[in-house]
Amino acid sequence: MNFAIFASGNGTNFENIVKTKFKSISCSLLVCNKKDALVIERAKKYGIEVYIFSYDNYKTREEAESIVLYKLKEANIKFIVLAGYMRILSKVIIDYYPNKIINIHPALLPSFKGKQAIKDAYEYGVKVFGVSVHYVDVEVDSGKIIEQNCFHVKNMSYEEIEKRIHKLEYKMYPRVIKNIFDKGRML
Repeated sequence: MNFAIFASGNGTNFENIVKTKFKSISCSLLVCNKKDALVIERAKKYGIEVYIFSYDNYKTREEAESIVLYKLKEANIKFIVLAGYMRILSKVIIDYYPNKIINIHPALLPSFKGKQAIKDAYEYGVKVFGVSVHYVDVEVDSGKIIEQNCFHVKNMSYEEIEKRIHKLEYKMYPRVIKNIFDKGRML
């Protein structure tokens, strides 16, 4: 079974996922909305097809994602993994893939939703930081939680916390994907 990864940046989570050996699935497509993102080079290194598009080339987000959806169907994509994809998906893709899109978020949801989660949690002064993997729905970071992991913070700088969160993401996300497919735990 083929899955696609959507990413917009460096691609460290992308690389950790594609290096993982899965029994029944494989990443066959990277969807990227930034033509100069480092993740594109990582995908090429692993021989994974890359589809690059820009929302700026379309009148609406729905129009752009209709084209992306066509590409996903063409590639026989059955599941989507968001890994640093810095856009909110529209109903066009979400409705076509109900409960088949997952995301990793650098906070313990439902708290600190959005793209500045680590910074928001740090500024709030939380004592427990963590990571959530969840199904994607039409609201931002509000889908059913699949798994969460956390750690207590004592006298850590923002940079140390951010580094620890990313380290946790790199271990957790491939394992969750493996559990969903190899152990049949899909919704």
